[in-house]
Amino acid sequence: MSTTDTEKSAGTRSRRRARLTDTLEIDTRLLGMIGAFIAVLVIFNVLTDGRFLTPRNIFNLTIQTVSVAIMATGMVFVIVTRHIDLSVGALLATCSAVMAMMQTAWLPQYLGLPLGHPLIPWLAIAAGLITGALIGAFQGWLAGYLMVPAFIVTLGGLLVWRNTGWYLTNGQTIGPLDTTFQMFGGINGTLGETWSWIFGIVATLAALGALWFARRDKQRHGFQVKPMWAELALGGLIAAAILGFIAVLNSYPVPEARLRRMFEARGEVMPEGYTEAYGLPYSVLLLIVVAVVMTVIARKTRLGRYIFATGGNPQAAELSGINTRLLTVKVFAIMGALCAISAVVASARLTNHSNDIGTLDELRVIAAAVIGGTALAGGLGTIYGAILGALIMQSLQSGMAMVGVDAPLQNIVVGSVLVLAVLIDIIYRRRTGRG
Repeated sequence: MSTTDTEKSAGTRSRRRARLTDTLEIDTRLLGMIGAFIAVLVIFNVLTDGRFLTPRNIFNLTIQTVSVAIMATGMVFVIVTRHIDLSVGALLATCSAVMAMMQTAWLPQYLGLPLGHPLIPWLAIAAGLITGALIGAFQGWLAGYLMVPAFIVTLGGLLVWRNTGWYLTNGQTIGPLDTTFQMFGGINGTLGETWSWIFGIVATLAALGALWFARRDKQRHGFQVKPMWAELALGGLIAAAILGFIAVLNSYPVPEARLRRMFEARGEVMPEGYTEAYGLPYSVLLLIVVAVVMTVIARKTRLGRYIFATGGNPQAAELSGINTRLLTVKVFAIMGALCAISAVVASARLTNHSNDIGTLDELRVIAAAVIGGTALAGGLGTIYGAILGALIMQSLQSGMAMVGVDAPLQNIVVGSVLVLAVLIDIIYRRRTGRG
């Protein structure tokens, strides 16, 4: 066979693969990320003699990922609109300080609410959300209306808000926080085995229903749909992933000593042979809710369409009537509110507020969004990609810690992975013509 015939044959195979990919609506980049994530899990499981993929470690891995993952969903919107936010870790610290002071000092002192009052955690969370949203909106106003580059605004914010949190607490660690508040941290608040299975089944049915209605909607509007076998295979994979995740979490039992203390606190005696599983943490449930809401905003709302249109071509978006300045304020306000939600999870997991909370989180959040496929040039990004990026980052760090890699080398590896991910993304977009 001649060289020309070989090239023609290769081109034909390439076109067939492209047609098959388009027909099945396969996101090859997402598949690559999932493959990389699985490879990380397998490699570290081998290096740790099977300890990495135990139910206990998977449980810990999920609750450690939540705080960064929540902020990463907001960073997608920020980067898509061609901005950056370097202040998210510092803003998390300020929101955490506000909520800690509300619980331990301000509410008891100014409203007369005794410690342990059922309203305290919820009023504290509300105060944190308002603080985060207002600070985020202020930074968005500086970037959108006064045209100060977001890089400079948030770089200044990194210094301002980190030290604002320090002054709010006089540099002290504040705690212990309210017991109800601590339930959002992970191990102190879970659904338990039965309710975790109920949630898993409901989530599976909801996901399968979403697939079905999406297919019907495409058919109704005359768009091409995937073959039925592909839909069934995808539905089966989703169901297996959700229910498998719940099964793993339900395989992590509550230690017997902890169970005995729980029974003693209620004035009861633990029955002989009694066991109980942790199940799905409330913090992970909170992440799922945030992910769903942010995905709906991105795909189903006018705000989401404006965000991606502005990121794709800011000049054209402005000429079409989009108020890009107000949009910037909204995007940064959302980012600030998500920082407050992450502050709830992070401080609840520690059971107190510390001055170094959220340190370097801005780098982890940006890295998670970029590794997850958000284009630094703007206009492209997904919520699920950012969450998967956060999982990959946390898996790398947790795995290296378990293997015994020194902290400096861990940072070297994570930084190298970030640069490699951007390089791979650039090459991918050039070859596919997607950016």
